[in-house]
Amino acid sequence: MAAAEQEEEKMAAAGGGCCLRPFSCEQGLLSRPDGSAAFLQGDTSVLAGLYGPAEVKGSKELPDRAVLEVLLRPKVGLPGVVERSREQLLRRTCEAVVLGVLHPRTAITLVLQVLSDAGSLLSCCLNAACMGLLDAGLPLSSLFCGVTCALDPTGAIVLDPTTRQEQEARAVLTFAIDSAERKVLTATTKGSCSVEEMQQCLAAAQRAADTIFQFYRDSVRRRYSKS
Repeated sequence: MAAAEQEEEKMAAAGGGCCLRPFSCEQGLLSRPDGSAAFLQGDTSVLAGLYGPAEVKGSKELPDRAVLEVLLRPKVGLPGVVERSREQLLRRTCEAVVLGVLHPRTAITLVLQVLSDAGSLLSCCLNAACMGLLDAGLPLSSLFCGVTCALDPTGAIVLDPTTRQEQEARAVLTFAIDSAERKVLTATTKGSCSVEEMQQCLAAAQRAADTIFQFYRDSVRRRYSKS
């Protein structure tokens, strides 16, 4: 686990005192999907499976681009309102980078299965989705990553918070950030914070994104250096 410890040290340096939990990722785990990835952030883990581009039903077909559908499955039970809201954010994020115009009249389906939720679940879903898209070999304009920030009662920023830290926070913000210019693709907030605090959280998330994108590169490099 020496590599994981080194990664954690790099994350702590990038976070400026607010460290990210250790990452782990494995691609190509599933045989039936066209691409798959399991992403682990601390004790939060999500499995992504991507199908397509494939034939689409006539009622859903778009003549100029691919139809992108995202399905989020909770660990137990059926999807609810929270899952539907997160599906929309995940879909908008993926649509911002997937070059669907290269595959018109087709469907791309991304299925995300929550394996464990120990905090920062939405950002873990975003990271699993990106690695799944990479594994499927779909054309992308850029990569993206998810970073969750929590503001504790004193106003301090906690990156990649655990479930308990999220419960104690007065605001939780999640950003989807692209790899090209570190721009925000989508964002969601829960709780209340000032504009200045939101800007501080965004700056911290953009710094953390550098570490996550480096992890992406290292993960893919390790995978293809073995094959």
